[in-house]
Amino acid sequence: MQIPRQAMLLRIFIGEDDRDDGHPLYESIVLKAREMQLAGATVLRGGMGFGQSSRLHTTKILRLSEDLPLVVEIVDSEEKISAFLPVLEGIMPSGLVTLEKVQVLQYGSTGG
Repeated sequence: MQIPRQAMLLRIFIGEDDRDDGHPLYESIVLKAREMQLAGATVLRGGMGFGQSSRLHTTKILRLSEDLPLVVEIVDSEEKISAFLPVLEGIMPSGLVTLEKVQVLQYGSTGG
């Protein structure tokens, strides 16, 4: 699989407690991206954050929160990302989704 040098970064900000049909939303996003043969997806867990509600989510002991912030990042061609957006819209009850143009310098091994 190849990614064009000029690609798109889809960044999805959600909470750890967000669900899709009883499953963690981040798992559903990654599995659907894989099913649609996107180049890859990475889930990053944040130690602290807040969103639209301004409610603080943190790992600090005095304010335990199981709903920590998560970021799912997917990089692929503009066409593949555009095809994935309606699927994402259908499973995301809330959150923040951003898109930006990126330049892919390497994908996979360099051989050798």
